Formats: sequence, C-alpha cells, structure tokens
Amino acid sequence: MTPAPLSRFCIHTITTNPLALAVSCEAYRFAGAAGITVWREALEPQGVKESAKLLAGSGLKVISLCRGGFFPAATEADRQKALDDNRRAIDEAAAIGAPLVVLVCGAVPGIPLNDARNQIADGIAAVIPHAAGAGVKLGIEPLHPMYADNRSAVSTLGQANDLVEKLRSPQVGVAIDVYHVWWDDHLEREIDRSGRLNAIFSYHVCDWRTPTRDLLLDRGIMGEGCIPLRQIRSWVERAGFSGMIEVEIFSTELWKLDQVELVKRVKSAYEKFA
Repeated sequence: MTPAPLSRFCIHTITTNPLALAVSCEAYRFAGAAGITVWREALEPQGVKESAKLLAGSGLKVISLCRGGFFPAATEADRQKALDDNRRAIDEAAAIGAPLVVLVCGAVPGIPLNDARNQIADGIAAVIPHAAGAGVKLGIEPLHPMYADNRSAVSTLGQANDLVEKLRSPQVGVAIDVYHVWWDDHLEREIDRSGRLNAIFSYHVCDWRTPTRDLLLDRGIMGEGCIPLRQIRSWVERAGFSGMIEVEIFSTELWKLDQVELVKRVKSAYEKFA
C-alpha cells in the first residue's frame, strides 16, 4: 500500500502537549502538515477568540476539537453539567472553525455499562440540536476496554456504530483511533459498517508499545509497536474515508523531548508507516 500523502497529514496538539498552541502550529506547518486537531486545554492560555485568530492564520486546516463527552453520571444535576460542557465544546469548535467534536463518552464506576450506554445515547441526543445549529458534527470515539471503568462505556467500534444507528442523525458518526480498536477481531467488518452508515468522521493513528508501561500515557510513534497501520488504513479507505490522518500520541516520555524534533520524527514515521 502506498504511503499516505502529506496533504492528509494532521497532528493533534496533545502530541506536543508542552508546546503553546502558536508554537505547535508553527512546528506542524514547518514539518509539512496540512491539518491540526486541537485539544481543548490548548485553547485556555490565550482564550478561544485569540486561538481562533491564531488558527485562522496558521495555514493549517482545523480538523476537530477534542474532546466532549463524559455523559454518564450518578445524579441528574451532574448529567446536566455534562450537557452544558458539551454545548460549550460545540461552541468552541464552531469558534475555531473545527467541523467536529470528538466524544470520549464516559463511564462511572458503579453504573452498569448498559445503563451508562443509555445515558450516553440520551446525552448525545440532547446536544444534537445545538451541534446542528452550530454546524458541528459529533464523533463517537470507542476507547480500549481498559478504560471501561471511568472513561468510556463505548469500547468497540460495533458499540459506537450501534449508537450511530440508534440516534439516526447526520450530525453523529464515529472517530476511529487505531490505539483503541486495533485488537478487535470484528474491526474490518465494523469499519465497513461505519462506511455504509456514512459515519467515519475522523481517523487517528499512533502505535501500541510492548510492554505498555502506562495505561494512558505511553503510546508510541507509528512503527514503534504492533498495530497493523497500513492494513487498518486500507479498510478505512475502502469504506470511503479520504480525510485527514490525525497523529494523536499521549506519551509522558515523548513530552520530555525537544518537541520540534519530535514533530520531525512524527513526520518521518507518518511517511513510512501511516
């Protein structure tokens, strides 16, 4: 399979978490990236309005804002707080020109997973009108089952597709992150299903390190681990996805390095393995 072109190369700001948004933009553009995905916390130092100006002048296409979600809660008051926060995320996305908010759907220890999934469905349904009004889509990102206790009751692409079918809204689709789904023996079939639903809104890449030293913050650069990246990309593209390929790497080890040099490494790995 041929390498992905740089015209589809996007970097998520969490990959260079220590850098200010302005510096990330400069480093990404210098490395030849065409797109940027923004972590919400990256907006805070300079505010949403200044961030929007910065991004508009960066030469990078804003692909999405991460993250919304975390819908389940033990009380109605806390569920309402989650809805309010998701509406704010949608407004922030619209302000910076991001067409998508990625949803990490949430889970709460003690709430049965099926109940949590019902709360997730209800929560997404409640914010769809706001998203539609803002012209922002919502991408359900399934997370690896190791996060089912407190981060996401949506652990497989199949479960995410089920939600898409249940909600029946053009505003709602899926965000496919290889780190979370590569292990699933139904992955090819479910990617095809996502394509038939016209629901593949974003595609994220990194790699799975062996051994994994931290459940959250030890992702690898593409080519450092065991994820069959080219194979999964072939399935996603066969299903109709031709959008940006977003490099999203959470790694305390990599955050200790020179971040501009890290971006160069990421570009090289993208060209060789993505």
